[in-house]
Amino acid sequence: MAAELGDLAAFVAVARAGGFREAARLAGGSASSLSEALRRLEAGMGVRLLNRSTRSVAPTEAGARLLDRLGPALAEIHAALDVVNGFRDRPAGTLRLNVPVSAARLVLPAIVPAFLEAYPDILLEVIAEDSFVDMLAAGCDAGIRYEERLEQDMVAIPIGPRQQRFAVAASPGYLRRRGTPDHPRDLLDHACLRGKFASGTVYPWEFERDGERFKVDVSGPLIVRVGVATDLAVDAALAGTGVIYLFEDWLRPHLDSGALQPVLQPWWLRFSGPFLYYPSRRQLPAPLRAFVDFVQSRGALTLGRVAAEPGI
Repeated sequence: MAAELGDLAAFVAVARAGGFREAARLAGGSASSLSEALRRLEAGMGVRLLNRSTRSVAPTEAGARLLDRLGPALAEIHAALDVVNGFRDRPAGTLRLNVPVSAARLVLPAIVPAFLEAYPDILLEVIAEDSFVDMLAAGCDAGIRYEERLEQDMVAIPIGPRQQRFAVAASPGYLRRRGTPDHPRDLLDHACLRGKFASGTVYPWEFERDGERFKVDVSGPLIVRVGVATDLAVDAALAGTGVIYLFEDWLRPHLDSGALQPVLQPWWLRFSGPFLYYPSRRQLPAPLRAFVDFVQSRGALTLGRVAAEPGI
């Protein structure tokens, strides 16, 4: 070929990620190697494919047209090479999952050890982040998300608990000092430990009881980035700094030990559990097919919504 497949794949990764550093982070490589690959590719083709600035990277017109054709072509090449996996005794290869931090903490620990034991030739790479990313552009095979954040053109199957709750809790010492709220509105007079999404939005606390559902815009002395700094908020709650609102399963060890006490429990909001989602393809990569089959074999489909898997 006039251009090496590796250089073409590097171009696609950088163009989709919008930069060399981000592409290197997602691919687990180096920005310098990607830059060198782009230099070779552009020199060989005799045309600039990416416009570079100190802030961003964007395809030129020629690069945009090449990207449109290359994405599906490279996917087909990977699928063709993966067919060889069908002749192995056990599937092999790399499976990359993009998941929220909550799933990495609360869902995957019950699945991953047994999966890796069953498929020792598969390398599982988990990228945990709470910003909403294009899973394919990030170079991942599949992701875990909650129903309201699923992309419509994806296949989705339930994974993990089919119902979860947001719990409200505080330390016994805090409740002795400040009193125990009787209604969610009472939280307006309390020190609340809040979370902020990557977008900058500080999420409101939601409650539901007997069909009544509403949000409370609480305030307090601490705001943490959702996911990556959540444990800091938990530690602050344990130290008596304020009231915390978080996945019940995340707080469960502290609730069971008595280090935190449940607050407003009849109002805890229930919501459907997470889904494993991936592109609708006739031929899934062998590591992903093995993971999907493993999740299904563990009974993840006994409850919840199941999306049809066309052509599989």
